Amino acid sequence: MRVLLAAAVLFLAAPGQAATERVGSLDGIAIIDRLDAADIAPGTTERFWFRAGSSALAQPWLVPVIVVKGAKPGPRLLITAGIHGDELNGIDVIHRLASIEPATLAGTLVMVPGLNTPGLLQSTREWTPDFSRASPNLNRVMPGKEGGRGIDDYSGRLWFRLLRPNADQAIDLHTQSRGTAYPMYAFASTPRTRAMAELVAPDIIKLDPGEKGTVENELTNDGVPAITLELGRPEMFDTQMVGRGVAGIVNLMREMAMLSGPVVPKSAITFTGNKQEVVRAPRSGWAVLAVALNTDVAKGDEIAVLSDAFGRVTDRIAAPVAGRISTIATDPRRDRGDMLVRIITNSDDPKCAMGC
Repeated sequence: MRVLLAAAVLFLAAPGQAATERVGSLDGIAIIDRLDAADIAPGTTERFWFRAGSSALAQPWLVPVIVVKGAKPGPRLLITAGIHGDELNGIDVIHRLASIEPATLAGTLVMVPGLNTPGLLQSTREWTPDFSRASPNLNRVMPGKEGGRGIDDYSGRLWFRLLRPNADQAIDLHTQSRGTAYPMYAFASTPRTRAMAELVAPDIIKLDPGEKGTVENELTNDGVPAITLELGRPEMFDTQMVGRGVAGIVNLMREMAMLSGPVVPKSAITFTGNKQEVVRAPRSGWAVLAVALNTDVAKGDEIAVLSDAFGRVTDRIAAPVAGRISTIATDPRRDRGDMLVRIITNSDDPKCAMGC
């Protein structure tokens, strides 16, 4: 062990050292403290464990990383998944993209199939490293702060040592979390990210200024165009949704000149909106939806029926606006104020041009 540590120290201290910091290995996979994709040999695929801080047991939180380095130079596309631990389809998307032959690629794919190791272990949306009942959301604290407490250090190491230094454009893959479902759904906040979203061919694009602390918005605000791509339901690998995600990303990579082949323009199936209405339960009870995901509704259409514990109807809920159903509750148990559906629509207000 002392010989290994000494060798690592000499490696890191060597003049002209590579920026990727290798600190050990696990089952033949190198453990790293920092990634610089420029270090990877062209025409190869490498896999790493990234050390994103440590648990309360002084054991490292290890995050998987896959780098596919093209035989020819080109842009770096960062693809992440699993920042919410019950949102899994994006992980399978990355596993499939990892089979791209480096010889056919121009540029570099940097992929992280599972950002939230604690959340994935417990199948929780939140970053849940312990018994806390008020665990924080890893996708609201970027870029974090190295050396901070808990999640701040974890997110800071991810951001400054792995994500931001290795991206020219980016896609953060999600699904809805438990009890809800999306169609294939993209968020975009700028003209370039809208174009990226259109190339991926989702069912719905929501033009949205976004939220502080998300991977998408923090990257975009820092000069790296990024989209969030939502892929259906939680806690499953949906073969059809995963296949659509892979095909959409390949189409974007062709537009970026990373892969050869024809670029498919914006899909006719995509509905683009800039405003969202959330329809909530007016009281607690059992909800039966009268509308399907990704269908159009007119203002006044019945969208849900709410019943009490004996099955007696208490409320018939109408659509407050016309638009497209973008989200549904799949769990019929609804507390007062819980979301029943979300409806994407369009506002003519100039302030809403890129989302409001």
